[in-house]
Amino acid sequence: RRLELEPAEFERGRNLETAGEEIRQLVFLSTGLGLMTASFPDGSQVEVGLFGWEAVIGAPLLMGTRRSLNSIYMQMPGQGYVCAAEAAELEFRRCEQFHDLVLGYVQTQLVQSAQSAACNARHTLQQRLSRWLLLCRDRIDSDELALTQDCVAMMLGVERPAVSIAESKLQELGLLQSRRGRVRILDRAGLETTACECYRIV
Repeated sequence: RRLELEPAEFERGRNLETAGEEIRQLVFLSTGLGLMTASFPDGSQVEVGLFGWEAVIGAPLLMGTRRSLNSIYMQMPGQGYVCAAEAAELEFRRCEQFHDLVLGYVQTQLVQSAQSAACNARHTLQQRLSRWLLLCRDRIDSDELALTQDCVAMMLGVERPAVSIAESKLQELGLLQSRRGRVRILDRAGLETTACECYRIV
């Protein structure tokens, strides 16, 4: 009640935060998938964070960061709640349950970021793709993922043909089906065996 949450719909492509702009609210997703990206001067982007039902989007505001360091947008549409920055900051300063939940979430984000950086340097594209698809699937609780190869390539920081080859190998193993901007996971357990240990750690 003190957070004064307001229900909201989040369509695909909606910006939740824009790099360099003021963070005005916190977002809590009930469904859908948000992506945080880092941008480069040539216009390319790479995924540096995933957000689903577990997320507190805008948490850096509560740590004293007034402007977003990265952009966050909805990759898959969903529903959730928004909370004005002032109400969130007031509740956080009470140092009660909300405070502890936010800090716990920030800790999980640090683990995910560190492990993802190590994963990108150490593991094969097929392992990384399997990990990334599983993390997306966990957040929307569905085996149907609305993901184009162009999107996946951008998020993993590789060329589209490389993603096509990696997806084809996973399809040959009977683990997933990819067609027309959608990926369907057919064998969750099998996909976990092809993913690196980073998936289980995260």
